[in-house]
Amino acid sequence: MKSSALICTSLILLTLLTGCSPDTTQIEQIRKYQELTVVTRNGPATYYEGPFGPTGLEYELARQFADYLGVRLAIITRSEPAEMYRLLAEGKADIAAAGLAITTAEKKFLRFGPGYLDVTPQLVYRPQSGNRKPEKVADIIGMKMLVAADSPHIKTLQNLRNRHPELIWQESSEHSTEELMQQVWSQTIDYTVAGATEIKFKQHFYPGLAVAFALDKSSQVGWALYKGTDHTLLNAVQAFFARIERDGSLKTLINRYFERARPLDYVDTQTFMRDMNNRLPDYLEDFKKSARKYALDWRLLAAVSYQESHWNPQAVSPTGVRGLMMLTNDTAELIGIENRRDPAQSIYGGAKYLRYMIDKIPARIMEPDRTWMALAAYNVGYGHLEDARKIAQGRGGDPDKWIDVKNSLPLLSQEKWYSRTRHGYARGNEPVAYVSNIRSYLDLLVWHDESTTPPDASPPAL
Repeated sequence: MKSSALICTSLILLTLLTGCSPDTTQIEQIRKYQELTVVTRNGPATYYEGPFGPTGLEYELARQFADYLGVRLAIITRSEPAEMYRLLAEGKADIAAAGLAITTAEKKFLRFGPGYLDVTPQLVYRPQSGNRKPEKVADIIGMKMLVAADSPHIKTLQNLRNRHPELIWQESSEHSTEELMQQVWSQTIDYTVAGATEIKFKQHFYPGLAVAFALDKSSQVGWALYKGTDHTLLNAVQAFFARIERDGSLKTLINRYFERARPLDYVDTQTFMRDMNNRLPDYLEDFKKSARKYALDWRLLAAVSYQESHWNPQAVSPTGVRGLMMLTNDTAELIGIENRRDPAQSIYGGAKYLRYMIDKIPARIMEPDRTWMALAAYNVGYGHLEDARKIAQGRGGDPDKWIDVKNSLPLLSQEKWYSRTRHGYARGNEPVAYVSNIRSYLDLLVWHDESTTPPDASPPAL
């Protein structure tokens, strides 16, 4: 296999480099040149261009680690683990952070930081009417299973075949694990194999995708480092992860990427995908034009519009709000919109009002929390948002973190709490659901936009 050959090359390089010790330690070199170089892969769970700039779990962790060291972050992208290992061996990358499984085989020539994410290999399938859920390897004998050629789970399948000689699968060098999960969802193939967290992430985009059973014992993701005699960078990585686990920020970050307050169900997703193909093209240029004018991501603006009107310019609510962005009369007057049912005017007005709300949020609040709070204010009103932030602070939470504010917003419907606030009662559950839905639509738009990018395109340099 191509990946096996690359791993062998990496092993040779590592052997040749063993024993070469610089005058300064690795961590001293990083601080001397003020740069940490991290190799990762482009993907929704690792590193990609999101609505607020570069994002992804691995990117966020790497950025925080660079800040921890007091240096800038440089990102390199590669598609296959073996290519990442080669860069480590050649000294062109300090860390490989790409959702890499910590395995016994890789430990022979790499060092790993602490495990922080479950990548237990699981069999992915889609339940169909009349089909029984596979519960063991014997249940999938003779079925069509396709696995990515660079998947770390190939070794697991090879070990299983020692006990089940009739187990067969095909390896694809043309499809990623993500693409194969989509094929399972579309019922093009019966099964594939993926890690537990990766499946959980994709179930958000492919409702109905399910796990049959685990193929092996639990395993974890960790950062990979060159296995030399210098442990200074590894020690720093271990100290960093110990700190973010202790203060809860690791859990918060993982939840941001893998947890959803209300995942879209199958019907939600199907309806959205249909509307994205049939309705969105009519307004796409207006979204992009207005987003550019007000320094917004057009996908965020489109997600807000979908939550408001399902991209129906004739939408009218029982309370009289109208158009693609469902503007009230007062809001339209405030931002200078004459015809709320005109798509271009509505989108322009919605962009202007959203920018107005974002700019009202205290500048110290960082993204994406800043935008989530602005969306809540767009829905429930800025005064009620401020009340919820004060409640969050009074309950020992952080008023500058969305995760704490969203837990306090529902309290605005309880007299015990709203009687103490300046702006009184509000249906506080609604902005929480509102923001959650927009985040779901935004995820789908970003995912669709990223998936249509040419395969050889690289993210912009940082």
